[in-house]
Amino acid sequence: MANLKEIRNRISSVSSTMQITSAMKMVSAAKLKKAQDAITAMRPYADKLTELLQNLSAGLDSDSGSNYAEDREVKKVILVVISSNRGLAGAFNSNIVKEAKHLATTKYANQQVSLVTIGKKADDILSRDHQVVFNNNEVFDDLTFDNVAAIAEDLMQRFATGEVDKIEVIYNKFKNAATQIVTVEQFLPILPIASEGTTTADYIYEPSKPEIVDGLIPKALKTQLFKGIRDSVASEHGARMTAMHKATDNATELRDALKLQYNKARQAAITNEILEIVGGAEALNN
Repeated sequence: MANLKEIRNRISSVSSTMQITSAMKMVSAAKLKKAQDAITAMRPYADKLTELLQNLSAGLDSDSGSNYAEDREVKKVILVVISSNRGLAGAFNSNIVKEAKHLATTKYANQQVSLVTIGKKADDILSRDHQVVFNNNEVFDDLTFDNVAAIAEDLMQRFATGEVDKIEVIYNKFKNAATQIVTVEQFLPILPIASEGTTTADYIYEPSKPEIVDGLIPKALKTQLFKGIRDSVASEHGARMTAMHKATDNATELRDALKLQYNKARQAAITNEILEIVGGAEALNN
């Protein structure tokens, strides 16, 4: 059995760890509220804009001035992998990395796959085995629509020039603090609305269809990417809060077990001392 000093040191170490994990849990809980409010407010607008874009793309033709809906043979693919810059969030980052590797080795095994990473954790792992076109780890330092729009514009340019034939975004979709859903969304080409016996909406264009298309499509694509990153941020804080909550609970259980072990060891030491004293007294009497 470990001596009392060693157990005391372990109790002190576990208690310090428990204080750190508890503080991290509270910080993540505070950040989660802000991130959750942001994505909850944005999601209806982004979803409606995407629906409008898909409806519109069903009527695009070669004279529309846009080739973002062009469905061509897929030879080159870009996967946009959204992770985080920090760890200690459970399986948040590892699930994203696994999905990216799975897509690269199964669905796109016969295509040339390149990656665009948003988040240091995915970049550190995936850059070892895959070609990373560029990374955007610093976007989380100042998460604004304009900064994300610059990334979207780069991707749109690569697709428009034929450098890539398909772009998909991989991110964690926020459901609640305990649940994050790994999601793969097609960014380009634009998917037409899935209609089963329904007809697409017939829009009246003012001032003209080409002008509406040229203005709406870039805005919708930028919004789609911004929503994915916002979803990922909220998911990250939820995952970290949950992970730190579990870590705090585990540290508490370990500390209690160590205290019990310490008390048993201390009681055993006291009992031994009493037995030695009694034995010594008996020896003197004899």
